[in-house]
Amino acid sequence: MVVVSGSNARPMAEQLAGELGWSHHSIETRRFPDTEGYIRIPDELIDSIREEPVVLVSNTFPDSGIIETLLMLEAINDVRKGNLANLREIGPQELADVGPGILLAIPYFGYSRQDKRFRPGEAVSARAIANLLASRCDGIIVFDLHAPKVLEGLSVPVAFTSAMPELAKHLQKSVNPDFILSPDKGAIERASQVANEIQCQFSYLEKTRIDAHTIVHKAKDLDVEGKVVAIVDDMIATGGTICRAADALRSQGATEVHAACSHGLFTGGAVARLIRYVDGVHATSSLKNPQDVIPGGPALARGVNELFEILKWK
Repeated sequence: MVVVSGSNARPMAEQLAGELGWSHHSIETRRFPDTEGYIRIPDELIDSIREEPVVLVSNTFPDSGIIETLLMLEAINDVRKGNLANLREIGPQELADVGPGILLAIPYFGYSRQDKRFRPGEAVSARAIANLLASRCDGIIVFDLHAPKVLEGLSVPVAFTSAMPELAKHLQKSVNPDFILSPDKGAIERASQVANEIQCQFSYLEKTRIDAHTIVHKAKDLDVEGKVVAIVDDMIATGGTICRAADALRSQGATEVHAACSHGLFTGGAVARLIRYVDGVHATSSLKNPQDVIPGGPALARGVNELFEILKWK
């Protein structure tokens, strides 16, 4: 079997290949001077892509990642269908169609937070992008998706996988927290999963709006006096919510506060902001980030194996 990647998810692709015992190869990607993207499957990779199922590992973030992913899927489809005609007439122009065998593994699904329509006329962006991707592959693996419901009912099977088991092991070994907290009620499922792995208590932070500009975060029914607390979420962007939550926990007597997530976007100087409030920041390699300390490959491998079972591939 073969794992391939472009420019934005190579570390995760290498981890996945290592977990599955498969080979990893890079697809050629570059930018023209006008910033348009270019991709090409190297000659030496064509036979491998045609002979066995292939897993493309690629992020749909930033926006250029969407285009790169679509172009790589298109090229892989052409190679598997035998559509190799080119202007220079280099190599065979047409080969037999080898049939289905393309999986797309997405460590970080960009636009995942645009999963609902709040006002008339809005695009449900996450669904629109998912439909485009599904039209060019036979199955999708998504890694700690913000709102899995938005991808239900696609034209291809979807495996929702999570790095929470690996995150829990990392926290237990490096932090040994007394409590796991979710920054809000909506993410409590992830926090509870991590807490159950570690066998410690968990809760969530309640948001109370004081006025149009002020929100107070407080742990619900939780005594954190003298405790080590880890805040767990699916992603950290600006870090504002984590900083406010950490401040609230400190005021309630927590001795240490750590922040952990699957997806470290860390926009707008988030890491510098976070380290003023927390004792440690822990993330996976789903996106290139300076806090990449948790392996994501095992979670992707679980998703790939799940789809192989569904699709009855060998």
